[in-house]
Amino acid sequence: MNSAILEIDNLETHYGKIHALRGISFSVKAGEIVTLLGANGAGKSTTLRAISGLIRSTSGSIRFMGDDITKKPAHDIVKMGLIHVPEGRKIFKGMTILENLELGSFTLDDEAERKKRLDHVFEIFPVLEERKHRDSAFLSGGEQQMLAIGRSMMTDPKLLLL
Repeated sequence: MNSAILEIDNLETHYGKIHALRGISFSVKAGEIVTLLGANGAGKSTTLRAISGLIRSTSGSIRFMGDDITKKPAHDIVKMGLIHVPEGRKIFKGMTILENLELGSFTLDDEAERKKRLDHVFEIFPVLEERKHRDSAFLSGGEQQMLAIGRSMMTDPKLLLL
């Protein structure tokens, strides 16, 4: 039995006529940390964008938790528990830290579960709790990254792509 929760097999993508990824294959097991290394332009971000459904692969396959997600739209992939925190932080300035975090659980109706997840984020990133009512626009770059990761954790992801 294969214990991989994510399997990438011979993944290829194009940007127009530019062949961006060629034959990328790897797997991720539960609890495992995998790092993609490479120079600028090597395809690290493109690989993550293809896995999360933000761009379409031109060949190969992507399986998550045993399901083929190669052609699934990003919103369906998110619902499955595969969460991508893209570079650039993408926080909502003009909203507080708490409001940004709550957006990560907007589909969750269980208030007790929402509080449990929020407490977990604050345990990992205590500076966010200290400043939870502050406008996120005034956070440092590192704090903004904490907020983006914390918001993604509010979804209770099965796999987090950073």
